[in-house]
Amino acid sequence: MKTQEDILVQQLQDPHQSNDAFRQLVSQYKERLYWHVRNMVKDHDDTDDILQNTFIKIFRNIDKFKGDSKLYSWMYRIATNEAITFLNNKAKKLQVSSEEYQTSLIENIESDVYFEGDEIQLKLQRAIALLPQKQQQVFNMKYFQELKYREMADILETSEGALKASYHIAVKKIEEYLKGS
Repeated sequence: MKTQEDILVQQLQDPHQSNDAFRQLVSQYKERLYWHVRNMVKDHDDTDDILQNTFIKIFRNIDKFKGDSKLYSWMYRIATNEAITFLNNKAKKLQVSSEEYQTSLIENIESDVYFEGDEIQLKLQRAIALLPQKQQQVFNMKYFQELKYREMADILETSEGALKASYHIAVKKIEEYLKGS
């Protein structure tokens, strides 16, 4: 029996139905993907640009989607790769390390009109920015998006055990940072 996702993929891959199906896909997934990317790049405008590029890639490559993973996992991987590429390119352009660029993003978050957090949330964002990129991803996916380790393993193409270890280490580092600040 076909799931709704199977039907949507079939419609996306059918040239006669692809435009309507794509509108449905964007409507269904844009908010979840927006917050995933936003947690990585912090800036609303950059997130919008990355999300647009993500959906363009999804549209252009949907025929290559074989159903080996869930559609959302596949799209999430594309969004993650787009965000990482964006961050690395931005850091390179500014001639700073990725870590330095992440720190500058956190410093700018206070002036972001779309940031609705208080001082505690700002401290949490600072602590997250100090984590290595992989730990940031795992922490954001687990803490903010409440994904299960099984889903994360599918998206990041790694084992659940490795993800649990990364999350545990990330939480410890964040706790230490928050205690010290």
